[in-house]
Amino acid sequence: GGPRRLLLISNSTLHGGGYLGHCQQHIQSFLGQKVKRVLFIPYALHDRDAYARTAREKFESLGYGLDSIHESCDPVEAIRKSEAIFIGGGNTFRLLKALYDNSLIHEIRKRVLEDGIPYMGSSAGTNVATISINTTNDMPIVYPPSLKALGLVPFNINPHYLDPDNKSTHMGETREERIRQYHEEPNTPPVLGLREGTMLLVEGDKATLQGVTGARLFLRGKKPTEHEPGTDFSFLLTDSKPLNP
Repeated sequence: GGPRRLLLISNSTLHGGGYLGHCQQHIQSFLGQKVKRVLFIPYALHDRDAYARTAREKFESLGYGLDSIHESCDPVEAIRKSEAIFIGGGNTFRLLKALYDNSLIHEIRKRVLEDGIPYMGSSAGTNVATISINTTNDMPIVYPPSLKALGLVPFNINPHYLDPDNKSTHMGETREERIRQYHEEPNTPPVLGLREGTMLLVEGDKATLQGVTGARLFLRGKKPTEHEPGTDFSFLLTDSKPLNP
């Protein structure tokens, strides 16, 4: 085993680029030379075959083989044998329900937290790496047995974080207001708002913001704070209370 290694990406595609194009160098340096094959979990989208084709094409272009878990007759065994796990984006509720339905929550936690294999998530795949999916932007199109997620980090993330547009006439709640409503509930963990083009690299007890756009951190009862790429977020790994699903 080894320390946990996570690459939690806000989004799979950035305007003007292809699938995972904006973070492919981060992916290569994260997976390195040792990993030969990546286990892809396409459960967040309905058309798993098409999703796996897109992911396979990208990872093969980076020099990695890719197996999709939906093609395996035994998903649990696929997790146990995996060298690295990548969970892609889509609908977070659909994704989490499928992880529960296939009895994968415990297995993924064990592989990542005890065996130290690399875990990558983008968007919904980043949401499920956290304590819960309470701060996803997605619609609850299906009903997972719990909103508790993998708990690989002891806080929550809001991918695709959007700043309020002062020129907009839209009167709906801003993302910031929605996160504040979450924090009105007792014992709610920090929420890291990751803008598109940003990712969090976790290595053991060290967490670093990477990418181009920065992040906004929400702590219950405190004013949100703004953070540039390169910020050390390691305190989020120790100060928050871990949650065992």
